Amino acid sequence: MKNLKKRSFILVVGLAISMVACTEKKVEETNTEPSPFATVTEKMTIKIDTLFTEFESPWGMTWLPDGRMLVTERKGEILVFKDDKFTGEKLTGVPTVHEVNQAGLLDIAVHPDYANNGWIYLSYARPEGEKDVMVISRAKLDGNNLHSVEEIFVCGPAWEGGRHFGSRIVFDNAGYLYFSNGDKGSRPANAQELDNDHGKIHRIYDDGRIPEDNPFVNTPGARPSIWTYGNRNPQGMIYDKANDRIWAVEHGPKGGDELNLIEKGKNYGWPVISYGINYDGTILTELTEKEGMEQPVKYWVPSIATCGMTLVSSDKYPAWKGNVLVAGLAGQQIARVELEGTKAVGEETLLKDIGRVRQVSQSPDGYIYAITEATGLLVKLIPQGN
Repeated sequence: MKNLKKRSFILVVGLAISMVACTEKKVEETNTEPSPFATVTEKMTIKIDTLFTEFESPWGMTWLPDGRMLVTERKGEILVFKDDKFTGEKLTGVPTVHEVNQAGLLDIAVHPDYANNGWIYLSYARPEGEKDVMVISRAKLDGNNLHSVEEIFVCGPAWEGGRHFGSRIVFDNAGYLYFSNGDKGSRPANAQELDNDHGKIHRIYDDGRIPEDNPFVNTPGARPSIWTYGNRNPQGMIYDKANDRIWAVEHGPKGGDELNLIEKGKNYGWPVISYGINYDGTILTELTEKEGMEQPVKYWVPSIATCGMTLVSSDKYPAWKGNVLVAGLAGQQIARVELEGTKAVGEETLLKDIGRVRQVSQSPDGYIYAITEATGLLVKLIPQGN
């Protein structure tokens, strides 16, 4: 414990200073193709406030209308923050989860009409026999107690190993719920086949019912909740309310992390096409494109291990407005990707070497927060007179 406190103190001191995010803009392409973007630098001075240093594998974060922030930990706990401080409280009534490898308690989201219906949504892995299933549940909150927990969707079939569970939850302007589910590490069966829920992004009603206009509702043998397929392990997803668009990032293998525009019924190619290779350096596939399969809007070689993401809509960061911020695990950074419509036109690396960034989110009052894994941090990015 003494060593932990000493390390945390060093991190706090190191991050409490003002930083200038002015790295070279670039887009990581294949090793043989030059970047199509000119070298440009863009300065924005920010202060990095370290708010908390003791997370254990944090994963998701959301805000309640009363200003409280909730942060999940994969082991099955939800920590409560108020006014940027840990209250010392954790939610009770959290469903039983199974933490194994990448599985456990994952994302948390508040219903867009929470003020009237009080629903909070969770994605997590729980045991089913000797294997695990990923579940989407909803519950209500009384003080710090979750109650009225309902499992509204259970992904099948059950799987063992705890690999590639995704998962993020977003709502669109019409109130539909979208969630991502990784392929469970299976190649090639899961992601390219419509008879299972893995390696997909799904669209359901907020109570788990299936919309009748989903793309594969009338396809024999297909899971009717599927919205897109061919997705390897999408651990980041965000809804652009202004433009009615869904963006997602997913892990490649060794190289080939992707930023994708998520559109109805489309096939995102995994594992038939990829810009990555196997972890042992052998060739995964000779194909980087194929008819009927979507190209990523952007990809990373080498991987930064993309995770959570947010879209900057806040006036507090005028130079970043309309950009997506992508958490990087292996990259230990946040990647700021500049967009023009649905095209990526530039990139800047922020908070390099801060630790494995699991999630980055914009709060209701417009500030950017990030959480890290091994270093266990919650940080807030505060603009300084820009």
